[in-house]
Amino acid sequence: MTQDKNRKKRNAFPDAEELGKPLEGWRHTLYTVIFEADTKIGKLFDLVLIIAILLSLAVIMADSVEELSNRHGHVFRVLEWTFTGLFTLEYLLRLICVKHRWRYALSFYGIVDLLAVAPTYAALLFPNMAFLIGVRALRLLRVFRVFKLVAFVDEYVMLGRALRASARKILVFLSVVLSIVLVMGTIMYVVEGPTRGFISIPAGVYWAITTLSTVGFGDITPQTGLGRFLASVMMLLGWGVLAVPTGIVTMELGLAQKSMRKDVTTRTCHECLKEGLDADANFCKKCGAKLPEYQND
Repeated sequence: MTQDKNRKKRNAFPDAEELGKPLEGWRHTLYTVIFEADTKIGKLFDLVLIIAILLSLAVIMADSVEELSNRHGHVFRVLEWTFTGLFTLEYLLRLICVKHRWRYALSFYGIVDLLAVAPTYAALLFPNMAFLIGVRALRLLRVFRVFKLVAFVDEYVMLGRALRASARKILVFLSVVLSIVLVMGTIMYVVEGPTRGFISIPAGVYWAITTLSTVGFGDITPQTGLGRFLASVMMLLGWGVLAVPTGIVTMELGLAQKSMRKDVTTRTCHECLKEGLDADANFCKKCGAKLPEYQND
């Protein structure tokens, strides 16, 4: 009976591992090297990774040139499979050293890391999917973690905060722009008519968008005096439209700069993979998990 009670107690209270005990031993060391760039070896790992990504992209671009592909196609294929093997090994190591593998696999970087290797294998069955290999360029976003100059990382985080803070204002602004192009497109359809290229209201809206954005392809142009006057108004309005979102983001950048913390690191939570944790933090500010001792050189 006593053993049963003790067993029930053990089952009722999960152990430290189930509660999210920080990684230890070689997994902790591997995690620090792969996911954090504050140590010398971690920075070196990410730097080598980015060089490999750039070289693999260079191979992809060179292989797309018919003359080079005909002459060095075999070399390009060997290099491509070599890079794919290295990236596959790196992806597996990332899965091994994290506690919650699905959280990493379904995260932004996890999906990008998978897409970096999947097209090469998929191309064996579906050759047309080989063009997706270019998604490796997204992995260059890790450059923000490698060159961890404090000011550089601060500006990156600050820009993200400013964009999030100004999202609603920009959405309202875009709704106003959408109303303008709908109204102006409809008016131009009535004024110019199908004989001058405005064959429908959507065609008029298309013209309004290209004119307001100062692109102006010139495939549809107004011919009447009233149409040209309206086109001139749209062109001048386009210059003003460009300034509005710039001003909104600039204002939010100023506010974000005032509230920005000074010490931004690449420290990452083992539980939720939250990045940029404070160097002196003991717990994750997102999920509350206890953090292992921070290592930086």
